Amino acid sequence: MTEQLQPVYAPDDLLSRVQALLAAARPDQAAPPDSSGVRPPRILVGIAGPPGCGKSTLAAGLVGALNAAGTTATCVPMDGFHLAGAELARLGRQDRKGAPDTFDAAGFVNLLTRLRSRTETVYAPSFDRDLEEPIAGAIAVDPCVEVVVTEGNYLLLDDGPWARVRTLLDETWYLDLPDDVRVERLVARHVRHGRTQAAARAWTLGPDQGNADLVAATRTRRDAAVRGR
Repeated sequence: MTEQLQPVYAPDDLLSRVQALLAAARPDQAAPPDSSGVRPPRILVGIAGPPGCGKSTLAAGLVGALNAAGTTATCVPMDGFHLAGAELARLGRQDRKGAPDTFDAAGFVNLLTRLRSRTETVYAPSFDRDLEEPIAGAIAVDPCVEVVVTEGNYLLLDDGPWARVRTLLDETWYLDLPDDVRVERLVARHVRHGRTQAAARAWTLGPDQGNADLVAATRTRRDAAVRGR
């Protein structure tokens, strides 16, 4: 684990890092299935960080760079494991949406476990920010996919089922962004998705900030750091 903050990564830097992980996992460079039909290992990379730091953007850029370089990759976000709004209401947690106990953490762990193998198509959920609801079975991860990038707040959390997440990832990066920039971007995102300016700022400085503080406490468990911009 690296304690010193790493330099700013461009997509090409991250691409090289994942390619090194692939090479280490495949010393014989046998990317296609061998004669027995066994495929080389799939690489799982995680991007952790507080709300609004740019995890989704970084993940999308990395997946695009990998595919352009000839490595089949896809993104499976942790946010697909948000509990549905109706379930949050039943539990009385709708005013804390985004906290660790408002996700199906065990379901996320089970998905990552299945993604370690390349023997079947695995269907993963996504999250619709306009609906503010998870969408089941929205992402198909075929056996041909060589790299899965996952991103979310709690990939490094060492509590309950979340503690298993890091063990299932080949490498987990922590994405840093100055708080003033992150907060303004998060407010703008909430406004884009229907909140008033006042409500967006109240949510950002309330529940979101509490979650951000919790996430920041996990950053020392990272394998590497990326400074956002």
